[in-house]
Amino acid sequence: MAITRRDFLSRAATMVPIALPAFASLRAFGEKTVAANDFLRVSPRDHRYFELSDGRPYIPIGLNMIAPPRDGGLEGMAAWLKSLSTNRGNFIRIWLGNPFFDVEHARSGQYDGEKAKRIDALLELARRHGIRVKMCIESFRHFGTRSQSWSAKPLHLIANGGPASDIADFFDGQRSRDQFKGKLAWYQNRYGDDPVVFGWELWNEINAVAGGDYMAWTEVMLPELHRLFPRNLAMQSLGSFDTDRVRAQYKRLSTMAGNDVAQVHRYLDLGAQLDVCRGPTDVLAAEAVRELRAFRPDRPILLAESGAVEPRHTGPFKLYEKDKAGIILHDVLFAPFFAGAAGPGHIWHWDFYVSRMDLWRQFGRFAEAVEGIDPPAESFEPLFLEQPPLRVYVLKGKTTVLVWCRDSRNSWQTELAEGRAPETIRGLSLDLGGVLASLEGMRVRTFDPWENRWSDAKADKARVALPDLTRSIVIRIQR
Repeated sequence: MAITRRDFLSRAATMVPIALPAFASLRAFGEKTVAANDFLRVSPRDHRYFELSDGRPYIPIGLNMIAPPRDGGLEGMAAWLKSLSTNRGNFIRIWLGNPFFDVEHARSGQYDGEKAKRIDALLELARRHGIRVKMCIESFRHFGTRSQSWSAKPLHLIANGGPASDIADFFDGQRSRDQFKGKLAWYQNRYGDDPVVFGWELWNEINAVAGGDYMAWTEVMLPELHRLFPRNLAMQSLGSFDTDRVRAQYKRLSTMAGNDVAQVHRYLDLGAQLDVCRGPTDVLAAEAVRELRAFRPDRPILLAESGAVEPRHTGPFKLYEKDKAGIILHDVLFAPFFAGAAGPGHIWHWDFYVSRMDLWRQFGRFAEAVEGIDPPAESFEPLFLEQPPLRVYVLKGKTTVLVWCRDSRNSWQTELAEGRAPETIRGLSLDLGGVLASLEGMRVRTFDPWENRWSDAKADKARVALPDLTRSIVIRIQR
């Protein structure tokens, strides 16, 4: 999480929501809606993927969209959601602790029903766009003892009428735990059994909080989420996987009982300790998924936050303004899914990068690449090949093989930092002999995500002739 979120979070407190009746006009946009019984679940056919109540597959295509824009309120958020939905997105993540949505803003343990109308309005808006919402419940990090004023919530201190003497007492003390369970019950009373909710996330990057046994607290609260929201997913999140010291925390959370989704946050960060976080975006994204797969391969994995930041999360990546093609977003979307995740990666800088650079089309390109695919039915086996100049990410299924090829000579560094245009690769063929013995009798097509174009491909034995490609290409092989 980039710490310069503070500017966005602080200004959100002054935003005013639009009136609920204004959303009636959204029906004219022709969105698909979230039906009353379309609950999301971990697929019983393959626990690494998601599906809906009726067994239809669900791939969460979307991004973090924590709060509305500076001046637009929910009308501005409506414009973002329309852009996402138009490009076949079906997922967002919000922060309920953001000042715009925070119902517990005046006094600890007191919840503002009027403020909750903003949440009501957002969920109705998402429902009409066919978008599910991950509800991240808390995000504060301290009680006013640290420099990040945006992440302080001192109202929980005993001196301010709250239940806790300090952060450790908030997580470990029974009074604080009981009060937090009461907050979950309040949300359940208002939003329980709602299929528009993708799931409930206890905290944003809980290891960024200083003090208390937050992992033991998580082990207590996840079962409470399951008790109160039996038809929604329950999960927790940790900070960016950019150093060796968080590996043990990620292993514990990824294998924790009741944590339905193994989530990972990782950014392109030139100040990160791990070398992988300073390299190509597809590599750092795919490697994050592989790390979690090694901990527990039978659980859905999501790259739940990603993107690019200035060193050590001191701001959004300065080279975003040069990324008019959206190569960073493209890699964040494609690499995790083709490395075995339950969906594409979810970018963080929804306002500064995606909206500002008008990159919504990238979601549609990913959606087109996986159109009609049923991941639980395929039981995909993720594989990785290197055939210079390509890095080749493979999902080998029962009836379908999906391949994403990434030009290893092109990256954010060559294209954005050095200003070198991507080269067109011509006359290349891909050897898939390590994946399939023969392509005889199979239909082989390629999809160019930069031109949004499908083409039939020629295959000879286990080799596919690729069309001219720039940056990347997708291959779909079906029996």
